[in-house]
Amino acid sequence: MSGDTAPTAVLPATDRVRPGIELLLVLGVSLGQSAVYSVLSIIEKLTRGQALNQQTTTINNQVVPDRPWLDLAYQLAGIAFPLVPALLALYLLQRTADRHRIGFDLRRPRFDLGWGFALAAAIGIPGLGLYLVARTFGLNTTVAPANLGENWWTVPVLIGAAAMNAVLEEVVIVGFWFVRARQLAWPMWVVLLTSALVRGSYHLYQGFGGFVGNIVMGVVFGLAYLRFRRVGPLVAAHFLLDLVAFVGYSLLAPYVDWL
Repeated sequence: MSGDTAPTAVLPATDRVRPGIELLLVLGVSLGQSAVYSVLSIIEKLTRGQALNQQTTTINNQVVPDRPWLDLAYQLAGIAFPLVPALLALYLLQRTADRHRIGFDLRRPRFDLGWGFALAAAIGIPGLGLYLVARTFGLNTTVAPANLGENWWTVPVLIGAAAMNAVLEEVVIVGFWFVRARQLAWPMWVVLLTSALVRGSYHLYQGFGGFVGNIVMGVVFGLAYLRFRRVGPLVAAHFLLDLVAFVGYSLLAPYVDWL
């Protein structure tokens, strides 16, 4: 019996980029999946036989309210695991030397924070007005964005949830989307519009006000990204918007009846 062993076949390495497949896969495990469930959610709400503005959509809910320590573990898991698709998107961009192109770093913190505050103000105030108008006309549910009860960890968890949303959405639906869609040779207006439409679609569970408002936000954020070539300001703005919505709601809701 010969002591020689057959050589192990080695597949040639390839750096070929398949942007379309990458887009579908990243969306399929993140915001694209959320969009499908959001469409199903709005269909369910519309077929209840009850006006949208008489329904309540709750976000950041308790899981096991009678065991706060276990509820905290659930909340932390709910923050950590949705960040994995964003990390996947960054990894795929790194493999093709596109990681630096999206501007998700700490190189310009003052710039990112400054424009983040400006974008948050430009989106947040009109967005609240649109939400109230849409709810008044029965086009939106009442959104309760913070329902964690009174625990020592409530505010830190809400801050973490705001940060998670900001990183996931802006890295995937702006940074990754714009780079890979352009590599598919889509016209820039198509890239901008489809990004905004996907953003709106995964907020449909709130109602049509949330859908339209987030499309507008997507267009504004997309134009800002094209101007700055950085998602940093978008992440900062998104974080501030969700921080005010989550923490602000938890503080104000017991004292006002218009939220």
